[in-house]
Amino acid sequence: MSIEVSSISKVYGTQKALNTVSFSVEKGQIIGFLGPNGAGKSTMMKILTGFIKPTEGTVFVNGINVLTNPIEAQQNVGYLPEHNPMYKDMYVKEYLQFNARIYRVDKLKINNVIDRVGLTQEAHKKIHQLSKGYQQRVGLAAAILHNPKVLILDEPTTGLDPNQLIEIRALIKELGSDKTVLFSTHIMQEVEAVCDRVIIIKKGKLLVDKPIKDLQKSNQQIIEVTFDYKIEEQFIKRLPNLASYKNNYDTTWMLTFSTSDDMRATVFDFAQENGLKILGLNTKNQALEDLFREVTN
Repeated sequence: MSIEVSSISKVYGTQKALNTVSFSVEKGQIIGFLGPNGAGKSTMMKILTGFIKPTEGTVFVNGINVLTNPIEAQQNVGYLPEHNPMYKDMYVKEYLQFNARIYRVDKLKINNVIDRVGLTQEAHKKIHQLSKGYQQRVGLAAAILHNPKVLILDEPTTGLDPNQLIEIRALIKELGSDKTVLFSTHIMQEVEAVCDRVIIIKKGKLLVDKPIKDLQKSNQQIIEVTFDYKIEEQFIKRLPNLASYKNNYDTTWMLTFSTSDDMRATVFDFAQENGLKILGLNTKNQALEDLFREVTN
């Protein structure tokens, strides 16, 4: 197992941040770690990285006991904290060289990492000159510089615009091809698009641990689509397999189809046939959203 968490509890004074949490993650899985604010997600991630110690329980990363061998365990972990602290007056390459010295990594690997996270055109700039999306890429570059087996990402897409979000999502999925990834988010679409499995905690207790595919076994599909101008209801009704629809905004519709087939291509064809342009299109896993609300409310 890449990650083994056994009966972890963490108490701050009289506050129990984590309450006997246990789970394990196999090599190569991407796990969505969900929960409302204050659920204990960041605390769990800090324990996994050896940044703080639990009150009770054991944690193994890549077979190494994090509590008894924290330095060795940290050599196998890449960590991107929620607020991504960096020396922003440094140049991108300078900052990565600094991290390479800490991890005793050959500096020749820096260019490979810069290329992998898509920073080649920005490597000559100071970090504070970069957009939020590119700063997140710098954080990811630093996290994977020492080629860790496990990546811990705390809210990696917070504050990104839609384009940046798509880019970072694709990057996380690409990194997950040869690493185990555990990342927290409040965005259900992130979990649907990237993850193999979802873990939900609330008030320090693990409530749900399920493969994403088990939540997608449904003959209903929901698509949110935004066109370039407002269209009449009678046109929307022409779509096949349409179970229900709702006009959320002037040009945005929430469409529910009674089929397990991917209807995105049909929506694209519909737009083209009616002289429309699609400005935005997202699929929604209603089962995941319903489950999250059910267990966290």
